[in-house]
Amino acid sequence: MNQSPVNLEGIRRILFIRLRNIGDVLLMVPTVRAFREAFPRAYMAALVNAGTEEMLTGNPLLDEVLIYDPRWKDLSLRNKMVAEGKFIGQVRRRRFDLVINMTEGDRGAFLCLASGARYKIGLYRRDPTLWWKKWIYDRMVRIPDWRAHIVEQNLEFARSLGLCPRNKALAIHYSPEDDQTLDQLLEREGVTPGDTLVHFHPTSRWLFKCWRDEGVARVIDELAGRAGVRVVLTSGGGEKEIEKIDRIIHLCKSRPINLGGRTTLKQLAALSARARLFIGVDTAPMHIAVAVGTPVIALFGPTEPLRTGPYQNPYTLFHKGAPCWPCSYRACPYDHRCMMNISAQEVFEACQKYL
Repeated sequence: MNQSPVNLEGIRRILFIRLRNIGDVLLMVPTVRAFREAFPRAYMAALVNAGTEEMLTGNPLLDEVLIYDPRWKDLSLRNKMVAEGKFIGQVRRRRFDLVINMTEGDRGAFLCLASGARYKIGLYRRDPTLWWKKWIYDRMVRIPDWRAHIVEQNLEFARSLGLCPRNKALAIHYSPEDDQTLDQLLEREGVTPGDTLVHFHPTSRWLFKCWRDEGVARVIDELAGRAGVRVVLTSGGGEKEIEKIDRIIHLCKSRPINLGGRTTLKQLAALSARARLFIGVDTAPMHIAVAVGTPVIALFGPTEPLRTGPYQNPYTLFHKGAPCWPCSYRACPYDHRCMMNISAQEVFEACQKYL
């Protein structure tokens, strides 16, 4: 494993590469902050996949967010080379001194190499491509505990250079325009300033993470029975997520507010900030709620809550486990008992603590 010395005194321009999903990008913020505290005058940028950039745009810790479009791989060979060549040119023109690739895949390693940075740091993990990746990096960071929370795993990049992270809080930044748009959406649904909002995000694009529709509907109805409480349902814009929201509303005796597929990620953050409580599954909106300081009730099944659960925020986590847990099945071959064993009554009782 490469461990070449890195001269921190000469670092003026830093790039972080995180080509992962929305929640993964948000969970890198404490690592960015650790470097900002150590290099307050450095020019710092992040390179992320298109569709995830809202987790970082507007964050004063960063000077720039560079956006890589994964759809380029579907272009013809010529058009792909042109698009990626232009993008690499943009990266190289910024003349980064230090690039930290926090992604396991080959694309991040290639961009790290193409950056031309003096120092390149990557992630050590046993895989068949390690033989060539070790020639790219000056230093490879080994994660001591892969069961640790992803925030702590990411912070190993800072610790490997002798930095001591202090503030590990998540943060997301949205604009007054996002607030205004959310106000308009809620006003059309009859929400008044005196209403207590509960934000319920029961979907994920990976439906195997989701709780049963009947349980969601029962909790919504119980919450709606409390004076002044309005439940706001949200989801991503995918067809299956919208269908799931429609099924839940059909099962409800009350009338929750349906904003499924109607908000941007920034507006989702504004909604969570407005809400008294967030309820959801293992997905990016749960981390967004943590980032704006809203208490969270998290419903976990096949995934590992120690790695991807709420981080440093008031929360209640439901996770029943099962003999077959954890698993990587996208469709449960059994009865999804790890999610089905969570009862609506215990979730509602947990809500009352925060309301």
